[in-house]
Parts: sequence; structure tokens; C-alpha cells
Amino acid sequence: MSVLVAFSVTPLGVGEGVADLVAEAVRVVRESGLPNRTDAMFTTVEGETWEEIMAVVHAAVAAVQARAPRTSTVIKVDWREGVTGALDSKVASIDRLLG
Repeated sequence: MSVLVAFSVTPLGVGEGVADLVAEAVRVVRESGLPNRTDAMFTTVEGETWEEIMAVVHAAVAAVQARAPRTSTVIKVDWREGVTGALDSKVASIDRLLG
């Protein structure tokens, strides 16, 4: 099974510069050992179970919340039986089509 979760955590009430706080969330994800990718808007994590992924997301949000008075989190989930490696294969499919 593949569970892909794209999430974004935004610290609020800390001023305009939030990169150092967002980096804490990304650090938690990368240290989890799960396949992941970060882009300008979201960090996407892949795992085998809902519980495994949500524990990582929770820890990442908690790392930001520890340093900000408020956080806003957006989460998108793709949960699919019988699939592995979706983090890379979904992008590879598009790349193949684009030639």
C-alpha cells in the first residue's frame, strides 16, 4: 500500500521570516527515514500506513508549534492499495508523457 501525504505547516504570529521554523518541520520529515520531497509549497511523504505518515506529520507540526504561538496546516492524502514508490512513479509518468 502507498500513502502519500502532502502537507504544509505555516507558523503564525512570528513575523514575515518563517524559513527557520519551516526548516524544523522538514528536518523532522527527513529524519523519519521515509521517502520525501520538499518543494516551494509542500512537503510530500510516502509510507505504508496512514498511522506511520500521520505520526511524522504530527511531529513536524509539533516542532513548528513549539516555536510559534499558532500554526496553520494544510494536508492532502493519496491512499492507494497495491502501490509502492508512488512518490517517484507519479512524476515519472508525467515526464514520460511530456517526452
